[in-house]
Amino acid sequence: MDIRSPFRRKERQETPPDGTARADAHHVVVVGAGFAGLSLAQSLGGTPLRVTIVDRRNYHLFQPLLYQVATAVLTPGEIAEPVRRILKRQRNVRVLLGELDGIDTLRREISIDGERLAYDTLVLATGATHSYFGHPEWERFAPGLKTLEDARRVRAKVLMAFERAELEKDPAERERLMTFAIIGGGPTGVEMAGAIAGLARQSLARDFRAIDPTTARIVLIEAAPRILGTFPEDLAAYAERALRRLGVTILAGRPVENIDERGVTLGGEVIPTATVVWAAGVAASPVGRWLNVDTDKAGRVRVGPDLSVPGLDGVYVLGDLALAHDEKDRPLPGLAQVAHQQGLYLGRALRDRILRGKTPPPFRFRSRGNLAVIGRNEAVVHWDTLKLKGFPAWLVWGIAHVYLLVGFQNRLLVSLRWLWSYLTHQYGSRIIDEDAVKRYPRKPKTDVVIEASHVEGMRDHARG
Repeated sequence: MDIRSPFRRKERQETPPDGTARADAHHVVVVGAGFAGLSLAQSLGGTPLRVTIVDRRNYHLFQPLLYQVATAVLTPGEIAEPVRRILKRQRNVRVLLGELDGIDTLRREISIDGERLAYDTLVLATGATHSYFGHPEWERFAPGLKTLEDARRVRAKVLMAFERAELEKDPAERERLMTFAIIGGGPTGVEMAGAIAGLARQSLARDFRAIDPTTARIVLIEAAPRILGTFPEDLAAYAERALRRLGVTILAGRPVENIDERGVTLGGEVIPTATVVWAAGVAASPVGRWLNVDTDKAGRVRVGPDLSVPGLDGVYVLGDLALAHDEKDRPLPGLAQVAHQQGLYLGRALRDRILRGKTPPPFRFRSRGNLAVIGRNEAVVHWDTLKLKGFPAWLVWGIAHVYLLVGFQNRLLVSLRWLWSYLTHQYGSRIIDEDAVKRYPRKPKTDVVIEASHVEGMRDHARG
């Protein structure tokens, strides 16, 4: 993750007198207000170019902290910021709320909710969604973490599992309710497993009477031989030990065979669980099909050294949607820091190409290190030859994430929320809305139905 502020302009721009662009100015349309699209829009702010940024949501989401919304540490508003508020000073940038549903590269138009929008330069940064490796039916039982809606859904499932367990009389069903399975041993899976363990063993520890939340079983499942495969082995081993100290069971080298209402199947054995979180594969949005260009298995569009799509004039692809390579021809990972750097690069490249007639240099990614937090005072950081673990890494992780948040208000609120949680061991967003209670009803019990019928019969007899 890039520890530099993602939306900080590096160069002073020449601004038109009234701050807006002329109607006949070169029109750059950016689809997607994630790290790539937003950093690009801000980079083009204050230039003579006319810029339109389109997203199906009205906010920019800080995805690296979604898991903390899902585990009741943070509230949704603390990791999201309205796009219009972020770009309100960029007078030449227009914000549109809508969903991309078609691209016509011959006419240089896109379709937003059925309305056509012309462009001179098109930048696609629509991100990725979950990939269930050919098993879309698993999504019903194993939600992932890409949106605020996903995080709210996971939070409701986790909290409702404890509430249902408190009412449950059957020991086997209670154990199933208090078992949580996380699929995928990358940073997201590791952070999610550690956060659920912290929720159960700290925040909820004394809040129930019939159950003991500290006995909850958290299972982290990874198909590869070890967790945190992009980290050095010694840091991954440290993370594994730290997770085990939190009570997390790690099942590495165990690919998932099936997920259904019973639980997760591994090697023919079913792990009974009511809560499964998907933190494994991702797939790009269907933009590649609309462009009618070749993609890889994950749906990513192959791009050139300047992030343009070969054979399509004036079309660029960024972020998780792009299959870009480094100088050693290795595919770049789908990380926030990659998307952020691509947005900044393309902003400079478009200014050079459109306003100055210069050919920009190729994109070069500069890694700012990998970070993963495990739990309280536990994290791992790898940056070139630098390796940190434990409390120093935890501090670096916290500072980096606060710094990357958009808006002073969010930085302040998250810092205070973390401080409060650290001092009190309490999480501040454990509200379950009524819709969530209805979505995850308690299983009906036969004996309860019979008893209710018996009581009703007695009432009828008494009335007779």
